[in-house]
Amino acid sequence: MEEAPDSRLRLCVQYACGRAGLPTLRQFRHWAGAALLAGEVTIRLVSPAEGRALNKTYRNRDYATNVLSFPYETVPEIQGDLAICPEVVAREAAEQGKNPDAHYAHLVIHGMLHLQGWDHESDAEAFRMEAREREILARLDYPDPYV
Repeated sequence: MEEAPDSRLRLCVQYACGRAGLPTLRQFRHWAGAALLAGEVTIRLVSPAEGRALNKTYRNRDYATNVLSFPYETVPEIQGDLAICPEVVAREAAEQGKNPDAHYAHLVIHGMLHLQGWDHESDAEAFRMEAREREILARLDYPDPYV
């Protein structure tokens, strides 16, 4: 995996639930950098309990979800956090017959797009965002996550 030499992405990965079997900092940097070349982002890998608490507090939904995005600034550069729950990601990948790395790549890219203001609240927004995700994933040689 290579990173663009002019990349100004400052990425911190916090393994709050251990590291065993999880993607490396290098993998996260590769995926995040494919969707955002400049900015400051923290990816926090959380337990189901922490993921559920975050989802309940910020989205009023009482369950752990795969990825949550917390944008802070977009001007002059993107700043924000992603919270990813590895247990949910592993379960979804198994249920959907997906390669776990491909699923992580998709969720990181999805979250990075949210940090940049992309959304999927309407059908038109979802169509546009999914097309952008497919484009980035194809550049990284990952399959279409929506098939």
